[in-house]
Formats: sequence, C-alpha cells, structure tokens
Amino acid sequence: MKPINQVRLWMKAIRLDQWTKNGVVMLAWFFSVADSSQKTLERGFVSFLMAFAMAASFSLLSSAFYLLNDVSDYEADRRHPVKRHRPIASRLISRITAVRVALVLFALGFAYPALVVIYLPSRTIAFGTVLAYTVMQCFYTGFLKRIAYVDVITLAAGFVLRAVAGAAIIAAYISPWLLVCTFTLSMFLAFCKRLHEREIALESRAALKNYHPRLLATCIILAAIASFAEYFAYTVTSKMGERFPLLWITSIFVALGILRYMYLAWRKEDVGRPEKVLLSDRILWLAIGGYAASAIFAVLYRS
Repeated sequence: MKPINQVRLWMKAIRLDQWTKNGVVMLAWFFSVADSSQKTLERGFVSFLMAFAMAASFSLLSSAFYLLNDVSDYEADRRHPVKRHRPIASRLISRITAVRVALVLFALGFAYPALVVIYLPSRTIAFGTVLAYTVMQCFYTGFLKRIAYVDVITLAAGFVLRAVAGAAIIAAYISPWLLVCTFTLSMFLAFCKRLHEREIALESRAALKNYHPRLLATCIILAAIASFAEYFAYTVTSKMGERFPLLWITSIFVALGILRYMYLAWRKEDVGRPEKVLLSDRILWLAIGGYAASAIFAVLYRS
C-alpha cells in the first residue's frame, strides 16, 4: 500500500474527523475570555495554548479508545452496514497492530498533563480528571457499552470530564450550569445516535435491543428540554448572565439547533455522527453562526 494511502487509512482508524468533539475542553477558556472576574492567566494566550494542548491530549486518548473499541467490536462491526468498512473490521489493519498503536497514543496523551503536574503541582486536578476519564473509558470498552442507557450516561460523563479538565488545566472557574448542560446535551446527542442505530443496524450493538422505542423517544425529548432549560438558566442566573444581560438571546439559537437535530433524528437522517451533521446541515450552520454572532453582540453591548 502506498504511504499516502496508509496515512489515510490510519486517519480513518483513529477517527481524526471526530477530534472536534474534544473542543468541549476549550469551554472554560472560551467563557473566561469575556469574564473580567477571571485572572489574567486564565483569559490570556498562554491559557489558550494550555487548554488547546489538553484538547489535543484528549484527542489522542479518545483515538486510542476508538482503536480498542474497534478491536473489541470486531465481530459486531463486520455485521454493520457502515462499520464493516472501518479499517479494522475490513481487515486492512490487524487487531494486534491496532492495540500497539493504541498503547502509543495512550503514552502520548498522558505526556502533556503529566508534565504540567510536574511543573505546576497546583494543576493536579487536571491530571486526575484525565486519569478518571481513562479509567471510565476502560470500563466502557470492557462492559458498560453493552448496558442500555448506562452506555449513554457514561458517554455524557466523558464530555463533562473533558470540560472539567479544560478548566482545571488553566485554573479557571466554570459554571456548574455549563457542566450540567454539557451532560444533558451529550445525552441528547447520544440518544439520537441510538435511535439512528436501531433503525439501520439493530444487531450490531448488544445494548440496542434493550432500548424501547417509546422510552428512547421520551429520553430524547427530556434531554432536549433539560439542555435548553439549563442553558437558559445559565444565561440569566450565572455571574456571566448578570454581567451580560443580553446573553439570554444566545439561547434562541441553542433552541434552534436542538430542534433541528431532533427533527433530523425523527426523519431518520444520519445522525449517527454528530460532527458530520454539524458540518453538512445548513440550518445547523445557521444556528451555530447565529449563536456566535449573538454572543459577540451580547458582550460588546455590555462593554
């Protein structure tokens, strides 16, 4: 195989396109930029680099677990109409090679948070959070992914740990509202993904058979309502909301994004890969663009 094709094959295997999910790590830095109550360090360029490096570490760790999951799900993926084309399931990459690369990615992923703790002992919580994420993902890969509803809760908890690690690495304050919202929004996306998987490949994942269609639909609706309500509460009751009275207008676009995603799920569109949907759906682009514009307006109006 040509070197360029080999690179593309490994990019697909480690899910390079899904590294965008680790942008959650940047939440604390993003919301600290306009927060004058945060220390200069937490709002500056150095903190951006530290948070970005932590996001990179989570990307490497998540890729390691993608490889291990593909090794673990080898037989099931070969029966899946889409996943059977993955490099490991299609036997383009051997399982033993995938495990070896995963171990290398683990070492690289832990290198940065370990170095930070050595030079900045006050950031030990950041390293502890990365360690907790790794242990949780080991349990998920081992058996939790086979338990209906628990698998979704575990995935959502992983995003919360990402957000906490992003805050801990720069010693920034992050609102509990945002952490709760991150949890419920992650559950909403994961439940939508399970709905999609039930439609296209019920036999591919053991937990799917234990998802009752009506209960799954109810979970999607409740997670959507909770996500919006929590974010709206954050914009009007948090310190940021008090400092920027018009921040609540960003919730309009949060609602638009949630409703659009739910609509796509009900229409049986391919919502199995949230990052792909976000990059391809025009209305979701409008929601993202509108959110960014309204957030900037809220900050500038206050200034």
